[in-house]
Formats: sequence, structure tokens, C-alpha cells
Amino acid sequence: MLEEIKIAPSVLSADFTRLADELAEVATGDMLHFDVMDGHFVPNLSFGLDFLRATKSATELPVDVHLMISNPDEMVEKYLDAGADIVSFHFEAATHAHRIVSLIHDRGAKASVALNPATPVYALDPIIDELDMVLVMTVDPGFAGQRFIESSPRKLRQLRRMCDEHGVNPLIEADGGLSAKNASEVTSAGANVVVAGSAVFGAKDRAAAIADIRRAAQAGVSKMA
Repeated sequence: MLEEIKIAPSVLSADFTRLADELAEVATGDMLHFDVMDGHFVPNLSFGLDFLRATKSATELPVDVHLMISNPDEMVEKYLDAGADIVSFHFEAATHAHRIVSLIHDRGAKASVALNPATPVYALDPIIDELDMVLVMTVDPGFAGQRFIESSPRKLRQLRRMCDEHGVNPLIEADGGLSAKNASEVTSAGANVVVAGSAVFGAKDRAAAIADIRRAAQAGVSKMA
């Protein structure tokens, strides 16, 4: 039986002036990807706590809050209070990664660690057993619409091997520059969650775009290397 792929439309690419309508049009996705940028860890600003609360009130999909911020140790609990179902914090920014993971679990949410393109997967070896998901950035974080980094599948394969060695099976999320044209590249390498922003919200028919990405991603699973 083939592994089931999850599609996570990225709210960053939505029209914020009609948020409820936009989220209704991507309800066939499996989760929402919610990027939080602080202008410090990454050179851009995006959403805060009030926008997360508004998003949660407008969707029934689980929300994966991706904290691209320099102080996740201090801020993670605030995003849990605002309704995050999954919290993805950056390994590069965390002072006490294990403590953050434990806090997220204690609050009944799922814990995920995000890795920048230049961060090796072996950095997660001490905590991989505790994670519900690993987010692998396939672009440098900070802006929507960037070009997919071609070396990303190799990194995903390395992560999948590490998980196999540990006997664990967290979700593996790929984020950045993905569409129906290249989704199979990451799923054939081990990813099972595909984040898509402009490829979904830039389409007239969002449900059809999600279906196209899902088909392409699922096809990649069948040739997983």
C-alpha cells in the first residue's frame, strides 16, 4: 500500500482581504501551512497571533504554524494558546530544542523541527525520536515564490534513512518552490507532506490545483528510492 501524501496549502499566498473565502476554497487540503516571520530570523514580516486566531476560526483543517523567528523558546507557548495544532520551529533558532518539543507535547499539539537548506539532517539525531514531523526547507526561508533548491531530494533521502535507523516515522514535510511539476521529486525522496503556496492560491480552481499536486506527489511515492 502506497504511503498517503498530505497537501498543505500555504496561507502566505492567500488574499488576506477575503481570508474566509480563500480558506474555504482550499478545504480539500490536509492541513494549512501558516508562516510566521519576524524580520530578524528571516528578512520579512508576516503573520502574528491575531491572524492565527482568525485563520483557526475560518477553517476546520489542522494548522501547522511554521515559526521562522529568532526566539521560539519564548514565543512557542503564545502560538499554542492561539490554536496551533502543529508547531514547526527552526533548529537554528532554538536554544533548548528538546524543551520546546516537550512543551508542545504537554499542550497536546504536535512538535516539528524545521531545517534550513544549509543545516544537515544529522543535527536532529538527538531528538528525532521525539518528533511528530520534520520540515525540510527546499528554498531559503523568508519569501514566497522562490525557486526549488535542486539538492533538496538528497537531503530528504538522508532524513528518511536517519528515521529508518532510529525506527521512527515522523511526517516529513517539504516546503518551498513546489507545484505539480516537481512534487514527485520530493515524495520519491521520502517527503509525505507537500507545502504549496502560489501553486494553489495562484490557480483559479484551488481544489483542482490541490488534486493535481496530490496526483503528482502520489506518483512520486510509487518510485521512492
